[in-house]
Amino acid sequence: MDNSKNTVNVQIISAFAANGKGGNAAGVVLNADQLSVKNKLEIAKKVGLSETAFVSKSSTADFKLDFFTPTKQIAHCGHATVATFSYLKQIGALKHNDSSKETIEGKRKIEIKEDLAFMEQLAPTYSDVSDKEDMILQSLGIKKTDLIENAPILFVNTGNSFLLVPVKSKKILKNITPNFDLISQISDALDLIGYYVFSTDTAYDATARMFAPRYGILEESGTGMAAGPLACYLFDILKITKNTFHLQQGKYMKTPSTSLIIVNLQVANGNIKTLMAGGKGILRKQLTIAISD
Repeated sequence: MDNSKNTVNVQIISAFAANGKGGNAAGVVLNADQLSVKNKLEIAKKVGLSETAFVSKSSTADFKLDFFTPTKQIAHCGHATVATFSYLKQIGALKHNDSSKETIEGKRKIEIKEDLAFMEQLAPTYSDVSDKEDMILQSLGIKKTDLIENAPILFVNTGNSFLLVPVKSKKILKNITPNFDLISQISDALDLIGYYVFSTDTAYDATARMFAPRYGILEESGTGMAAGPLACYLFDILKITKNTFHLQQGKYMKTPSTSLIIVNLQVANGNIKTLMAGGKGILRKQLTIAISD
């Protein structure tokens, strides 16, 4: 497991695996204390997955996690967090089922429930984007009549920012034709990670697709930091009054990789106070990456 001066071991772990299959693969690098930002970017690029998590010592939490896409660092990553803590549990590195992570934006709680890892997100904030609705619809190749009635497209943040787009049917969801250049342009303007397009026309509470070309991710199979905002949207906007949501993602990708993300809301007096999003992580393989000095 130890990293040498010029090579680093990377565990490839599928988070949010459904029935032992699918999920969203993340890289996990342990003992990353001596790695520079340049090293981490190089490793994340060579791993080539949407995100890689780098685990190091923390003075404020059980572990410090830094998340890198192949092009840049991001504040939080749901599937890489679930992958990391599932793996730490499997190798006996967690002393308790209640744990924590330090990130560049502060400390977050982690809970382990049997073989599932859950991470804390913040109470949601919502912002109106109606002035950009026509351009958003154009970027997905859909019409206003394809949206769920009385369910606006919203900017939602529970730690990362996503655009929530509610469509009427799984057929519309499946047949979306994203214009990635336009999605990138809108994501830049709104400072988004990406779009989370979803339908409640499904056996789950919702099925979603995530497009984040701004971060080098055309489509992702499991996005915990977007599933949190979606569960909040279902509760607050669509008035689905339950505390646990089961969300599917990855089904309609060009190469399907179905994920199951579970979100538990902490609600008081009808208001969401915090939430935990999680799922199962399964080790797929290990890579040894050579790095520059």
